[in-house]
Amino acid sequence: MNLEKFRDYCLSLKGTTEKFPFGETTLVFYVMDKVFALTDIELFASANLKCDPELAVELRERYSAVEPGYHMNKKHWNTVVMDGTVSDKLVLEWVKHSYDLVVAGLTKKAKAELAQL
Repeated sequence: MNLEKFRDYCLSLKGTTEKFPFGETTLVFYVMDKVFALTDIELFASANLKCDPELAVELRERYSAVEPGYHMNKKHWNTVVMDGTVSDKLVLEWVKHSYDLVVAGLTKKAKAELAQL
């Protein structure tokens, strides 16, 4: 996985925007102003993704490249190390899972706005 592929996929998801709220090297992806992914653009050594708490534990046990979310709520976020041990396809599935979790938690108003995009 490289940064361009990761970024392109995130931006392909409906209603996604990108910002740098934590400094010029931390790229954060939002859906309707709610974070679903973030990564360092200089190293692209890992990405933080939201995850269902039960699935998060399962993924951490199954994949050495999946760790509790760095600087995030460890119950709801995983850090995926981009060391090549997890396929690009699987990483992108996890990005979509993160996006879907955030969309599911949006207000009715925000969901309606997203549907109009």
